[in-house]
Amino acid sequence: MARHLYLCPLRWSDMDADGHVHNAAHLRYLEESRIDLFWSREFGGSSVVAQMDIDYLTPLRYRTQPVRVETWVTKVGGSSFTLQHEIRDGDVLYSTATCTMVAFDPETQRSRRLADADRELLKELND
Repeated sequence: MARHLYLCPLRWSDMDADGHVHNAAHLRYLEESRIDLFWSREFGGSSVVAQMDIDYLTPLRYRTQPVRVETWVTKVGGSSFTLQHEIRDGDVLYSTATCTMVAFDPETQRSRRLADADRELLKELND
């Protein structure tokens, strides 16, 4: 299984009053990981998040070191694909998420079929 690794910096503004990274920041970290994955592997077309399910498991305390975000593909369909994410440090798992993405045509504002090159790239990251 190939996983995409993104080391995400934490920002002072990500912290809540208790010194934990706010739940919404977890979603931003996952977004940054997806952007890094698509840019680094030259994913060819637009896509949008259709559904995001996240489980917060352990509080992530603010610190200056980046947190590890791992992303991999669990399903590839005709116009959609599913990503699994983990925000972690070694054995400590802060949150997990499942994200359904849909290939999107900005001109028609509708879903589109995944291009063969994109499908191959996604299969390389398939669990």
